Amino acid sequence: MTDVASLAAGFPPASEEAWAELVRKTLKDRPPETLKGATAEGLPIEPLYRPAADARPLLGPRDPVRPWDVRTLTSHPDPARANREVLADLGGGAASVIVRIDPTGERGVAVGSGEGLARVLEAVELELAPVALEAGFLGPQAADWLHALAKSSPGARLLFHLDPLSAFAEAGASPGPVESHVIAAANVAARLSQAYPKAGLFLASGRIVHEAGGGEAGEIAFAAAAGLAYAKALVRAGLPMDAAFGGVTLGLAVDSDVFLSLSKLRAARLVWGQIAEACGARAPVRVEARASQRMLAARDAWTNMLRLTAAGFAAATGGADAVVLGCFTDPLGLPTAFARRQSRNTQLVLMEEAHVGRVADPAAGSGYVETLTEQLARAAWHRFQAIEAAGGIVPALASGLIARDVDAARAAREAAGKPRIVGVTAFPPDKDAPPEVERAEPRPVEAPSPRLPGPDGACPPLAPIRLSAPYEVA
Repeated sequence: MTDVASLAAGFPPASEEAWAELVRKTLKDRPPETLKGATAEGLPIEPLYRPAADARPLLGPRDPVRPWDVRTLTSHPDPARANREVLADLGGGAASVIVRIDPTGERGVAVGSGEGLARVLEAVELELAPVALEAGFLGPQAADWLHALAKSSPGARLLFHLDPLSAFAEAGASPGPVESHVIAAANVAARLSQAYPKAGLFLASGRIVHEAGGGEAGEIAFAAAAGLAYAKALVRAGLPMDAAFGGVTLGLAVDSDVFLSLSKLRAARLVWGQIAEACGARAPVRVEARASQRMLAARDAWTNMLRLTAAGFAAATGGADAVVLGCFTDPLGLPTAFARRQSRNTQLVLMEEAHVGRVADPAAGSGYVETLTEQLARAAWHRFQAIEAAGGIVPALASGLIARDVDAARAAREAAGKPRIVGVTAFPPDKDAPPEVERAEPRPVEAPSPRLPGPDGACPPLAPIRLSAPYEVA
């Protein structure tokens, strides 16, 4: 094999001065400094970076056959149809599934009992395919429903994904004190961990900050503060420190900005690892990455395939343990079988044909990525400390501290001017040809009340947005 270094023989060494001279010519004598940018939170983005010094990979070797978990989500209101989607996904290459539960059927599967969940998971081999839940304030009840289904499968691989704090942050209210919901969820999780010691108990997700328009450091800080609150609750519920931290998975968003997204995942590992070390816990850092919904466009929705592919690449190279891509038609309605297949196959192509997961931490050593990782980690740590100084994640939400950070990032993004969104603000089609979507009439079902004794919690809601929405108005 030809030595790579020999290929450069005979060429003069590259220098920053030579690069700057070429830039000035290209920019018609404008200085290279005009290429500088910044994130929505003000972190600088330089036009050129020197190689990182003594950079070490943050990620270890991965399974060469299945380097990450291809995870899909079903939210079709009809349990029978949701079951068909789950089975099709698992048969088509997905490794695990998330069932989003909403008894009203408006935003998820209309399930309100163990029998309803059993219908969704009929014929699913729980020992082979991990099943995760997304049930908001009904999380503890849904976890018990899943437990009842798994009793006949001693090796079931379950992800309860309890996350009342995200439900509280998005809704701006909780049925009873949100602190009580965290405690109730921790008690159920501690009990179920006896039967499933390797189960995922809590999902500490910062995605609610991202989807509301917040910045990357704020998203990491929210996930870290929520994770710490969950770990503390698990310890109070009787779990050892290692088991408490090991039961928490970080949830983060990835979008079409590949370098920013993968750096965010790397920075989140640093922050969460620092917190665990400070608490004396030794547990692996697990990350579930979901493709951003705010980046998707309703106009010329076919271009979302490109965005989702970039997000999947960022998640894979950033070291996500599980990746949920979503579907390119999500802004328009429920996905068809075609849209779901595209979502699965995008990941499978990245994994099995592009071999993206074969290299451990492929971005390690990049001056840009290493610098951005450190900047994000430091900024996230600063915001995390501010949240803890305010009394923790619940007081920070209730006081509006989190909402103000999100608003500041949104304002900075708007002040930067109209974004370039392919198919919307850049290269819009002469005639839009919307893809097909599924239409379903929600049929509410009876469900136990999630209300707990005491006054309701309240905070400024972090409502999700889509960045292209203001420019899609005819």
